[in-house]
Amino acid sequence: MRITAAVLENAGGPFTLQQIDLADPGPDEVLVRVHSVGICATDLEFANFFPTPAVLGHEGSGVVEQVGARVTGISPGDHVAMSFTSCGDCPLCRGGNPAYCRQFDAVNFSGRRPDGSSALSRDGQPVNGHFLGQSSFASHVVAPARAVVPISKEVDLGVVGPFGCGFGTGAGAVLNVLRPEVGSSLVVFGAGAVGVAAILAARVAGCAVVAAVDVNAGKLDTARLLGATHGVNSADGDPRELLTAIAPHGFDVAIDTTGREDVLRLAVESLGPLGRCGVVGIGPSEQMSFEWRSVLNGRSITGIIGGSSLPQVFLPKLLDLHAAGNFPVDRLITRFPFTQINEAVAALRSGEIGKAVLTL
Repeated sequence: MRITAAVLENAGGPFTLQQIDLADPGPDEVLVRVHSVGICATDLEFANFFPTPAVLGHEGSGVVEQVGARVTGISPGDHVAMSFTSCGDCPLCRGGNPAYCRQFDAVNFSGRRPDGSSALSRDGQPVNGHFLGQSSFASHVVAPARAVVPISKEVDLGVVGPFGCGFGTGAGAVLNVLRPEVGSSLVVFGAGAVGVAAILAARVAGCAVVAAVDVNAGKLDTARLLGATHGVNSADGDPRELLTAIAPHGFDVAIDTTGREDVLRLAVESLGPLGRCGVVGIGPSEQMSFEWRSVLNGRSITGIIGGSSLPQVFLPKLLDLHAAGNFPVDRLITRFPFTQINEAVAALRSGEIGKAVLTL
């Protein structure tokens, strides 16, 4: 079928809306008509080096139009959110940890299906896609059934897409991995969509002190509005001193969403004894370094992919929290028509907005 997609022609370049071809779903795949799709920092990072031409996008939501012969539990007409995919066969997948699938990079970042084919083509030539199981910067998606989560038709499809990555990543880091105790202290570095989702989850977990660190005053205002007890603008002074004033003995939990070496070092050094730091950010730094004293007193550092979640289980739980008013991420979202994808990307890069959602 012919679809409209935002094609990345050259790494680092703008997206261009084009008509390309989409193959029918395979036996373990589904065809989804995309209603809306969030733009994530991961899209922006991979746009710099993903093999082109390509279609990115991995926070999609929509309506199922067709299912493959072996697909069960999903039917045409179902409303769905989409998340990352996994092989489903390795010990980690079978153990309920698909975010750490042994084939994660191959099935999410190769641009192709496991058999080397692409469902996307243009003038008979393949277009790289299948990005995190979706490539949902498009009017339609062919996705593995494992990447699709059926949701209630009462849920606003214009909100749910980012639950599949950004919101789920931040919340899952807190609720699935770090699991702070009631009354504990937590600090989040980077008050974007992922960071604020972590802040909201920290309030759900019962943290008494929830600090947000950023250089954007507007983002810090939003973080405080949505549950942060403290906001630290690291452009206003030495953030170490400001954080020590909040937690003199160090924080129990820290989360880095920035992917910056200097920020992650600060996150680890802000911890108290036995403190735990979760690393969720994909950013500019390829290497991280610490003085050995930074971890000698029982501090630990753990990497977290996709909120360490099983999307079919965790995403509905987050939606229940949202419906109950306990995960009000709507305030982070700015909607753009799909035709304004480049304007939305520019607004995100400038820090003007927290989460862009494209509507089709």
